[in-house]
Amino acid sequence: MASPRTITIVALSVALGLFFVFMGTIKLTPRLSRDAYNEMKRAYKSYVRALPMLKKMGVSSILLRKTIGALEVACGIVMTLVPGRPKDVANFLLLLLVLAVLFFHQLVGDPLKRYAHALVFGILLTCRLLIARQPEELPPEKRMLSVNGDEQPLIHEAAPEKGKVKVS
Repeated sequence: MASPRTITIVALSVALGLFFVFMGTIKLTPRLSRDAYNEMKRAYKSYVRALPMLKKMGVSSILLRKTIGALEVACGIVMTLVPGRPKDVANFLLLLLVLAVLFFHQLVGDPLKRYAHALVFGILLTCRLLIARQPEELPPEKRMLSVNGDEQPLIHEAAPEKGKVKVS
């Protein structure tokens, strides 16, 4: 049976991956929701207007929206389907994107209700990354130390601490 840690990581990976595929697709095409697509276009125009440095670098609102949308779709697919270390890289990239989007929302003075979802999903991405980076705890029967070819229990598990009685 899979450990609770593994189940949590898989559940968060799939849920977050599908969410970001959905949100990235909305940024790229009006096929899913024309209203949401038009709202994204309007929002990204305000982001570029609020940050003139982007305009000076030649970054238009269309390029910014499509770049972020494509990264969200790509990282979402990796989070959903690809096993191992690439999930953590995708998680980290999505976390950076969420931080950038939160910065943009603050820059244009959006109310909390406009970016609450980004805040929540940023927290979920952080939790998933922290859980994934924790070392897996070994079951008690595997907590052995090899000394000269002999398997022995770890010292802190072999004997009770001095002055304490081990009660079974």
